[in-house]
Amino acid sequence: MIENNKDRVVKVGCDRGLCNQAVGRQDRQLNTYDWLADVPGNFNDTDLVEVQFKHTRKGYYHNVNNIPLKKGDIVAVEANPGHDIGVVTLTGRLVKLQLKKVNIKSPDDIKRIYRIARDVDMQKFHEAKAREHSTMIESRMIAKGLGLQMKIGDVEYQGDGNKAIFYYIADDRVDFRQLIKDLAAAFHVRIEMKQIGARQEAGRIGGTGPCGRELCCATWMKNFSSVSTNAARYQDISLNPQKLAGMCAKLKCCLNYEVDDYMEATKRLPHKDQILQTQDSDYYFFKSDILAGMVTYSTDKNIAANLETITAERAVEVMEINRNGEKPVSLQEDGYQKPEKEHVDLAGGDISRFDKAKKKKKKKKSSNNGIATKEAHKNNEKE
Repeated sequence: MIENNKDRVVKVGCDRGLCNQAVGRQDRQLNTYDWLADVPGNFNDTDLVEVQFKHTRKGYYHNVNNIPLKKGDIVAVEANPGHDIGVVTLTGRLVKLQLKKVNIKSPDDIKRIYRIARDVDMQKFHEAKAREHSTMIESRMIAKGLGLQMKIGDVEYQGDGNKAIFYYIADDRVDFRQLIKDLAAAFHVRIEMKQIGARQEAGRIGGTGPCGRELCCATWMKNFSSVSTNAARYQDISLNPQKLAGMCAKLKCCLNYEVDDYMEATKRLPHKDQILQTQDSDYYFFKSDILAGMVTYSTDKNIAANLETITAERAVEVMEINRNGEKPVSLQEDGYQKPEKEHVDLAGGDISRFDKAKKKKKKKKSSNNGIATKEAHKNNEKE
């Protein structure tokens, strides 16, 4: 009985996740954690189902035929025209909350699920997907021939091959009415144009970032927040455009990940314009370690001279002493002893090898040269 229970648990974990259908494989960008999966009657509460398509597109459908669906099932859904093929990513009560999140109010926007995808449906689906790359290359040539200032970044065919969505990037407004006519004549499908940004293009194409991991926009990011250079300034990052730019040539989204922590830690640091006065000299702000809460001061405004590193709490304490008209003996706290630097003898190694004179190798004269020299002497004696 114990072995059977273990087998059943392993099977559930492999099919629907580690927490009774809640956690599935997070290999799709728009996956949602179903935190209501363990609630009794969750899947009988509504017939709404979330279905995801290629990359960043998903929709919500009514399961009017009461098909027993679970996460990961491939289904054929209603489309205009024909049908489309997608993967079930969410069922149950949480779908209702997702509808509010995406702001779907009209019931006409929610179509129906036809059936579980058949072999014939999957065959058409794979044939349509196989044409996407060649269609994208040819469509770029058509757009270039029309002189349009745009770039077609991706093409997505509908599951039955009757419709194609062309995702394009353009800086200015583009009149693509003639382009739609030429694309329809070339591919004999219904054409839909969707404009995306540089970040969305990077998310659709994918790649590896400078951190060595797959791009965030291609794995888990759903919404793109604006990124400014202020995020780099708060974190004391050098404003180097080459290092701050991501694969999309825009500022990296990860600059926003820790900026809130840095802003909160910066509030605990003293102001940079504040001068600390001691009995020996005045100290000016030089640099700071924000997360560690350490501040370094210099006796010169412009260069590093007599640097002293203290905690932010000690800096505030010295400021309070200066406000009272007093000056401490030093920036460091009483009883502080500066650690002695260990001197390294660079000449301590064996450098006598450089004093050894190199022995000159004597070149051996070849026997032919010797014979030629003797004959030359004989000829001179005869003369």
